[in-house]
Parts: sequence; structure tokens; C-alpha cells
Amino acid sequence: MLRMTLIFITIFTFLSLAACSQGESESKQKTVSNDVEPSKHEESDNHEDGEHHDSKKEAGHDDNESHKDTEHHDEGAEKGGHEEGGTTQLKPAQMQAAGIIVEPLVLSEVSTIIRAPGEVKLNSYRTIKVSPRINAQVIKRHARLGEEVSEGQNLVTLSSVEMADAQGKLLLADKEWKRVKKLGRKVISGRRYSTAKVDYEKSYAKARAFGMNKADIKALLKQKRSADGSFTLAAQQAGRVLHDKFIVGERVEAGYELMVIADESTMWVQARMTPGLVGQIDVGNTAEILLESQRLPAKVIQLHHTLDETTRTSAVRLEVANENDRLHAGMFVTTLVTSRNKNKALQVPEAAVLRSADGDWQVMVEQDEAGEFKAVEVKVKNISDGKAVIEGLGNNIIRPGTRVVTQGAFFVQSELAKGGFEIHNH
Repeated sequence: MLRMTLIFITIFTFLSLAACSQGESESKQKTVSNDVEPSKHEESDNHEDGEHHDSKKEAGHDDNESHKDTEHHDEGAEKGGHEEGGTTQLKPAQMQAAGIIVEPLVLSEVSTIIRAPGEVKLNSYRTIKVSPRINAQVIKRHARLGEEVSEGQNLVTLSSVEMADAQGKLLLADKEWKRVKKLGRKVISGRRYSTAKVDYEKSYAKARAFGMNKADIKALLKQKRSADGSFTLAAQQAGRVLHDKFIVGERVEAGYELMVIADESTMWVQARMTPGLVGQIDVGNTAEILLESQRLPAKVIQLHHTLDETTRTSAVRLEVANENDRLHAGMFVTTLVTSRNKNKALQVPEAAVLRSADGDWQVMVEQDEAGEFKAVEVKVKNISDGKAVIEGLGNNIIRPGTRVVTQGAFFVQSELAKGGFEIHNH
């Protein structure tokens, strides 16, 4: 019994010690756990710092965005560099050798230009119609449609009964007059002398009026040709045969238009305008004719004082030199007529504006550095008397004080082309 009691006490003691040991272990674990929680909290704080750090990384991303902005800025700089690349730098010696002159733009008084439609017409003062003065029949043609003829050149031969009668009377009057002159005033009466003279002169004038020229009359009176009623119409001026309205053998009446001969070296252009605009124009004002891409100088020679019943417009007659036969009657053109009104505008010599590769107008503008030039596109409003009125186009600002090449612009443009740059700037 005692032995059993000892065994029980021993077991109980062992269990108590085990329980105490477990309690201490749990206490230690709790202590450790409490010690660890601040560490975890610190780690959490560190993590939050890390999150803040990530936020900073996001800010860093913003920095990257800024970096991208910088990249874009660099790209813009490159683009700006391209604009700068579209320049050429000339040395003073080059500019002097090429005769390049750079001048600042200034505002000057420029006459207002009136734009109006116009029609090309023959110069009536240099146009003739070839027609018989008596009824006749066409027996021969000497000139053809479109042919250039000289003054006095034969155009057409006609035959007429009236002309044959006139030729016969001229022959008789000529013979009588020669006989009377040979006898003299001492032999014949004064009345016969006067009558013979008047009959001859009247017969001669009648033959001329019917259409015989002096050469034909001379040949007739020398009996080198017969009084067959034939006569030839000749050109009264040099020009081109523009109309040819007959066939050989045709019988025509007096006044019938056989041919039209026109000197097309100068032409008329009839511009149509409202009376108010015509009132701003004076005879003698300069003008231009726009023919496709060409500008032909002209001059105002007449202002009409009547209105067209249909359009209620008045005509302004311009005279223009027809070089290289570019103008023909009936063509429609655009006219630019200088008025007496004036306004302020930028003006440069005509040689200062050039066509780019794509056909735009441009001027050579000096940059901040002397001798550095760039092609700038402009709008040419008018070219007259060797001067061009210009204004900026799009983003290109042209203002008073802008320094442009007024002489030697073609050389600068060529230098830009050599550099491989596009010499147009939109």
C-alpha cells in the first residue's frame, strides 16, 4: 500500500513539473510572440514605407513620363532641327560674289487692283475687211485662210460688167486727154481742153473707186492688158487672213465680206465691270492679263460710257501686245486693272519671289544669324511694273522689318537645293 502511494506521488510530481514546464514554454512563446509583433509591425511599417517607396516609384514613373516628355521635346527639337535644317549658311564672300542683297520689308503705297473677267477681241484699228464695191464674180484666189500677207499683196481677182464699162471709158478719156495736151491751148479751145481733162480724171477716179489699183490702171493705159472687166483686190495692210468666205466662181454683191485681214501684233481685251468700279479707273492706267500661268502687261485705252442691257456692266478696253501669238479673238481671260485708290502693302522686286518645286511662291528670309537663309512660302497678290505685292501665308508671318533677299534669290534657292532640303515651307 505504501509502495503504491509512493508511485502515485511520483507520477503526480512528474505531471506537475511537466505542466509547469509547459506553462513556462507557453509563457515564453507568448513573450516571444509579443516581442515579434512589434517586429512585424515594423515590417508592416517598412512595408508601408515600401508602398510609399512604390508610390515614389510611381513618381519615378512620372519621372519616366517626364523623361518621355523630354523625349517628345527632343523629337520636337529634332523637328525644330528639321526646320533649322531647311536653311543654308552663306559666307560673306559668297554673298558678294553672287551679288546677294538683303533688305528689310517696308510698307509702301500700292494701287488697288480690280479683278474682272475679260474677252479678247481684234484690234479694230488694225483690222480691215476686203469686199468689192460693185457686183462681181470671183475668178481667182491669191491668198488663203490663216496666211500672213503683206501690204499691197494681191488677195482675190474679180470680174464685172460695170468694171469693163469703166475701163473702156477710161481708155477713151485717156486718148482724148493725150491728144489735147499734145495740141496745146493755142490750137484748141479752152473749153475742149478743160472737158478732156475732167473726163480723164473722172474716168480714172471711177476705175479706182470700182476697185482697180494704180498698177492695173497703168497697165491698161499702156495697152498691156485689155478692158475685160477684171480687177484685183489687194491687202491694204499687213496681217493674217482670218476669214475667207467665198469660193472661186461665186457671184458676190457689192459690200460682201470676202476676207478679213487683221494685224494681231496688238489685241484688245474688253473687261466687264460695274459702273462703280469703272469710276475708279483712268485711261492710261496699267493692267495685266492672266493667261493660264502667264501675266501679260496691258494698258487701259478706253472707258465705255454705256451699260450692257443684259449684264448692266460697263466695258473697259485694254490694249495688250500679243507676243508669240498667244492671244486670239474670242478667248476668255482674267484682267487685273490698276485703280486710282491706294493702300499700304509689302512690296518686293519681282525677282525676289520664286516658284518652289511644288509651284508655290516663296521668298528667301534671313534668319537671326547673318548669312543664314530659309525659304518661306508667301502669297503673291499682284505683280506690276517689276514689283510683287506679297503677304504671309498660313503660319508664315511676313511683317515690316523682315529681312528678305531682294537680289540673288535664285542663287540662295539653288544653295538650299544643293543641301538636299525641301525648299518649300508650309
